[in-house]
Amino acid sequence: MRILVTGGGGFLGTWIIKELLRKYPTAMVTNFSRHAYEHLEAMAVPTIRGDISKIEDVERALAQGFEAIFHVASLVGMWGKAESFDRINVLGTENLLSASKKFGVKRFIYTGSPSSVFGRGGHAGADETLPYPQIHLGHYARTKALAEQLVLAANDENLHTVSLRPHLIWGPGDQHLIPRVMNQARVGKLKIVGSGDNQVDVIYVEEAAKAHVLAFEKLTTGSPVCGQAYFLGQGPIRLWDFVQEILRRGEIDPPESSVNLKLAYFMGWIFEKIWILAGIYSPEPPVTRFVALNMGVDHWFSHEKAKRDLGWNPEISIEEGMNRLFAKREGYRHLLTPSEISLNQK
Repeated sequence: MRILVTGGGGFLGTWIIKELLRKYPTAMVTNFSRHAYEHLEAMAVPTIRGDISKIEDVERALAQGFEAIFHVASLVGMWGKAESFDRINVLGTENLLSASKKFGVKRFIYTGSPSSVFGRGGHAGADETLPYPQIHLGHYARTKALAEQLVLAANDENLHTVSLRPHLIWGPGDQHLIPRVMNQARVGKLKIVGSGDNQVDVIYVEEAAKAHVLAFEKLTTGSPVCGQAYFLGQGPIRLWDFVQEILRRGEIDPPESSVNLKLAYFMGWIFEKIWILAGIYSPEPPVTRFVALNMGVDHWFSHEKAKRDLGWNPEISIEEGMNRLFAKREGYRHLLTPSEISLNQK
């Protein structure tokens, strides 16, 4: 069995590869990315180097023959150039789907995002019938929605496709969510948005990986999984309780100040206008409308469809995940040094 994982050297990609090798130790799992990774080499996982936005790179990789593709790679960010997000998230997905049909790939498992359906009013318990909003508050959300629609529309009798939407992935190896929270709190820039009572989904990375492999196993002819999207999460939980527990375990003082949600949203609008007029793409604004809403409104979803169709039932609780994340100080110590904080803010 030959399986290709795009972005396999990243956070979720690495855990998906680990889960595949755990369940299928004789499988030939290959990473496709622009860079090679030492930790994958140590796992005896080869890398095909290439750019998913270049069709010649994608076809060169898929010509080697793969039964399934886990498309995990994407450009993630709250700010940046529209063309960069379109090139990687949309064109890259188009290329992979086109080459999959050309070279006979049977199964295509896409890592989507709840951001693709995130609306301004938030969501509490919404299921997969939730439509895409007419306007997305950011290029990441917009392009993830476009890419997901391409994936689901590509499902047919030869290529079976599915999209999974894990929400706020965290755990060992995270270089985005947990580091951002800890660094912002340490330098005094983290503020509670709104009442602090808003509820969200989160998902421990190992559980997200398990769900991807379950989808791979269920993605067979006639399966109800084919051509479907699935929310993945563990919740609902209070966002700021989760944040404060991270900070407590990381020995960082929690935020003491708060900002009104409407004010935070308005300030996000102001900063976005200034950044656009000035042509600034890096660093990102101090706050955007999308970030303000994510920090201040409910955004959790029903997981019944994933449990029913995929047989997915998370076993690692949030508390156990916290214990694993903070069991060894080397797992997060580098996030607390001034040099690393400065580097991550650039």
